[in-house]
Amino acid sequence: MDWSPAGVPGQYGRTALVTGGSGGLGLEVARALAERGAHVVLACRSTARGRAAAARIGGSTEVVRLDLASLDSVRRAADEVRHRHRRLDLLVNNAGVMFPARPRTEDGFEPHFGVNHLGHFALTGLLLDLMRPVPGSRVVTVASLAHRAGRGALDGPGARDGAGHRSLSAYGRSKLANLLFARELQHRLAGGGAETLSVAAHPGLSATALWQGEAPAWLRPVSGVALRLLAQPPERAMLPVLRAATDPHLPGGAYLGPGERFESRGAPAPASSSRASRDASARLRLWELSEALTGVRYGLAPTRTAAGGSPTTAGR
Repeated sequence: MDWSPAGVPGQYGRTALVTGGSGGLGLEVARALAERGAHVVLACRSTARGRAAAARIGGSTEVVRLDLASLDSVRRAADEVRHRHRRLDLLVNNAGVMFPARPRTEDGFEPHFGVNHLGHFALTGLLLDLMRPVPGSRVVTVASLAHRAGRGALDGPGARDGAGHRSLSAYGRSKLANLLFARELQHRLAGGGAETLSVAAHPGLSATALWQGEAPAWLRPVSGVALRLLAQPPERAMLPVLRAATDPHLPGGAYLGPGERFESRGAPAPASSSRASRDASARLRLWELSEALTGVRYGLAPTRTAAGGSPTTAGR
């Protein structure tokens, strides 16, 4: 179905929370939602940067401090949101790290896995009861083309001990976890009768700070060439995420990305994904591991795999 940002429906009366909303893709998504009337909660590690972003965005905004590298911070942020709001219409799990300097999060996890996946897993679980009764509510998880580069078992030691924390493989593994999480969440929501949908999107290649400031020196010449040839500015790269957040015709479990040049750029369209990202048993293992590591339990029925390998959802 054709889609244009000009056709995004009004968001008046809706409350949206965007993680990493102080810059890059998150800022552009937050701006687009606020321009269409949503009240936008910018969940940022730096409240100063968050307030500056809110001033640039205009509209109805607020700032909540959120450090996804700390489960204590995630819980405090969720408590603050729950204190201020009785419902949440949209949660955009956008923030992330790539090639971080520190080998572990505050809780001792490999930082890509800890921030990009576990932090968002915990935040979503702590806020989900504000969303489940709300018609049209949606969780959007931002994945990446790099999910195809994920190597090593998600429940293996590399996810915890910080080994190889500046590698493309570690980043790709966290993005694979994002996709597995988004799909397992959709199966559980559908089986539990919730109004909420879970969808995912990736931006293709975008010239954001993830590449510009954090890539190792050996990778910068290669990434620089790729970005010059293929990358989109953040205001274009965010469009698959915006569509995932607002397209009323999008089914639960959808995955969007740019539709041109091997999904590196172009208008939003259905995206492809690796075989590993569609593994139902891997979804279940990751979910169980994530609940154990974060201590956050959703209370949603697990999925099972039917004969022939297609995933189904067990009743509550």
